[in-house]
Amino acid sequence: MAIKITDVCINCGACEPECPNNAIYEGGAAWNWSEGTNLKQVSKNGITLDASMPQAPLSEEFFYIVTDKCTECVGFHEEPQCAAVCPVDCCVPDMDHQETKEMLLEKKEWLHNT
Repeated sequence: MAIKITDVCINCGACEPECPNNAIYEGGAAWNWSEGTNLKQVSKNGITLDASMPQAPLSEEFFYIVTDKCTECVGFHEEPQCAAVCPVDCCVPDMDHQETKEMLLEKKEWLHNT
């Protein structure tokens, strides 16, 4: 499953540079698919997007994780690095987005080997 950042976040930013997929963004900051990946285009809901096109922030207040870019660091590290460095333990499993290790590895391949 993906990791999410809870509202306990103190906005320290320790997690952001640890993500191998650039899936973590500061509250209020736009994100895009291409940052930290090899994606050039993304197809979502039947629409093909330029992967470098800015996407609306998922949170205005706290750091956030883009679920579709989160691989829980599978294929990179033994554990999610955001959770390992978080001083307030606000990086937790997102029970709404459960994925197997195999699914996370497929996502990693999609993000980095396209």
